[in-house]
Amino acid sequence: MKEGKKIIVPPSREDLVSVPPHVPPRDRIPLPKLTEREVTRRVNAFQESSVKVNLSSSSLPSICMYTFFNTNGGMNCMDISEDSSLMAAGFSDSQIRVWSLTGTFLYELKSNEELDDLEDSEFDYNSLFDKSTGSLCKTLIGHSGPVFAVKFSPDNRFLISCSEDTTARLWSLELYSNLVCFKGHNYAVWDVDFSPMGTYFATASSDRTARLWNTQYIYPLRIFAGHLGDVDCVKFHPNCNYLATGSSDKTCRLWDVQTGTCVRLFTGHTGTIYTLSISPNGKYLASSGEDKVINVFDLSTGKQFGSFIGHSSSVYSLQFSSDGNMLASASQDNTVRLWDFAGLDSTPRPSNLQLAAFPTKCTPVVYTRFTRKNVLLAGGFFTSSD
Repeated sequence: MKEGKKIIVPPSREDLVSVPPHVPPRDRIPLPKLTEREVTRRVNAFQESSVKVNLSSSSLPSICMYTFFNTNGGMNCMDISEDSSLMAAGFSDSQIRVWSLTGTFLYELKSNEELDDLEDSEFDYNSLFDKSTGSLCKTLIGHSGPVFAVKFSPDNRFLISCSEDTTARLWSLELYSNLVCFKGHNYAVWDVDFSPMGTYFATASSDRTARLWNTQYIYPLRIFAGHLGDVDCVKFHPNCNYLATGSSDKTCRLWDVQTGTCVRLFTGHTGTIYTLSISPNGKYLASSGEDKVINVFDLSTGKQFGSFIGHSSSVYSLQFSSDGNMLASASQDNTVRLWDFAGLDSTPRPSNLQLAAFPTKCTPVVYTRFTRKNVLLAGGFFTSSD
């Protein structure tokens, strides 16, 4: 009997690509099929990111600061859309306001009757909107308590908000009305974050839990329980498989979105944690808050990677630059500070790597975000110097 030929199967593309260990597969989290609009958005985002400025100690970013006047301390939060075309802010009077940053009017969709009257020959995207409703600012009313956080969806179609009234609400940025009210938390909801891929969002609450939601369902998909105090902030990992939380119990935790289990516990803070940021490569977590110290943790090992000290009051916002070389922080001490993250070594000790500090006159800074081209956007509310 003759020995048969050995069949050699060529390696697949996946076999040829070097995949780092412990990286979850891309299809681990179920996501809807990409629409044509979403594909276009991602292509535009990639093209814009490809021409970003590489930041360093000798090449600091340009900063655009938005200051809110006459808020009387009533502004609690703000967010700027990924393409920097829209800005939203939440207030203590339970209202949310959305502004156009490009000077383009915001229009509402026509009524159902008007849409039904449109003929196929007249149909185009602009014909769907009522031109008489155009304005540079829209007000969203629905919450029954102070609004503590707002977040745009990656495609600018939706806005998610959370409030002291224990709910999160999904708003349409085409209808400028409330679509869904998500109920599940028992106490005030402090923070909310949209998944980088859209569809999913997470909330953090005073009931000591964080929860995962899908915009298609009214109930939570996962409940992340383990913190011993209020969960004050929440942040998605860039790969959407993990969720980071910060708490008044002075710890941060990293949760597996699929299983709902805590996979990392980070300690080192001496006060409530107000803000989190994850590096673009997904390797590091930065956290800060009441103790004014910015701690950086290695997500793979769970150990502290380093820290930055310089602020004289609570830190409200952290943001990595698009290239991951720089970290921006915003504080109640009326400053925005830039830190040399690329120069941080692996020794977990306070590091004097501050590149610059940009003070405002009387404006506590509550928000920072780097654009795709590495321009730094910041915002806060003006307070009297008296």
